[in-house]
Amino acid sequence: MIVTFTANPSLDRTVALPGPLARGEVQRAVSVSQEPGGKGVNVSRALVASGLESVAVLPGADSDPVLAGLRENAVPFVSLPINEPLRTNVALTEPGGVTTKINEPGPVMDADQQEALIKLLLESSRGASWVVLAGSLPPGFPSDFYATAARRIRAAGNGSAPLIAVDSSGAPLAAAMSGGDAGADLAGNGSGKPDLLKPNAEELAELAAAAGFAAATADELEADPEAAAAAAAAVVRSGVGAVLATLGSKGAVLVTADGAWLATHPPVAAVSTVGAGDSALAGYLLAHGQGAAPADCLRQAVAHGAAAASLPGSTVPAVHQTTPDAVTITALRKD
Repeated sequence: MIVTFTANPSLDRTVALPGPLARGEVQRAVSVSQEPGGKGVNVSRALVASGLESVAVLPGADSDPVLAGLRENAVPFVSLPINEPLRTNVALTEPGGVTTKINEPGPVMDADQQEALIKLLLESSRGASWVVLAGSLPPGFPSDFYATAARRIRAAGNGSAPLIAVDSSGAPLAAAMSGGDAGADLAGNGSGKPDLLKPNAEELAELAAAAGFAAATADELEADPEAAAAAAAAVVRSGVGAVLATLGSKGAVLVTADGAWLATHPPVAAVSTVGAGDSALAGYLLAHGQGAAPADCLRQAVAHGAAAASLPGSTVPAVHQTTPDAVTITALRKD
């Protein structure tokens, strides 16, 4: 079983435009759709669509539209009731897949609610193979919330804790990479450093800089897979188990302590990029759960991400909609 944790879930509304976004003008939508969202929620949706057992852990009142959407999609979840409604995010998609996102900040939760969320996560994670800590943090949450959650999951596991993946951005992602110095010796099994980080190119550039790697921009990393692999290797040397870096239409790079690989997929007709990175992470976890080698986990990740980009709105693909045989794997130098 794979548990996902989304501290800041959302109702994701996608508005499809007939042409390019025209600022300051009135435009009529071609279609409007909505799905329960947030990075962890999207990962659970993709896993369940492929027949894998997953539980989404999140805050939200029982009547909230996000939770109602999870029920409609038959996605198992465990929620912490809160009084405020969850946020709504809006994505504007243009023909060709260009996407503009407007994300709300999310509800405010006090320290007691934050602690209750971690306890709910600990209870739900018993016996899980992976725990995915994903997405932004709501207002008022400490930036090291995910690092703290990772340390406590490992301490509660008493040597048999699930593997931990983190997919976030900004300060929470940087804190996850550092693992939180205060917990370095907790339970004798290291800090809160994750077993897998899933940055995009921009986030990888920030992480690599924090790990002491020579500065590189997101565009440079997307254009040069070996540079991306070297940047990810710097993050791995900091103590992270592996880095799965998605590079948009350029594919993705996976770096572990033992190797580095690039995966590319033939161009697809992009409809919406919303949730493509989340689907890529789901594909990686799906293959990992089947005992696939690292390069083949990367293969399925890119196949999932490409399939998601070809679907409307925040629709996630099932494994039968992906084409892993079309993915090309290339071994890379990581130094």
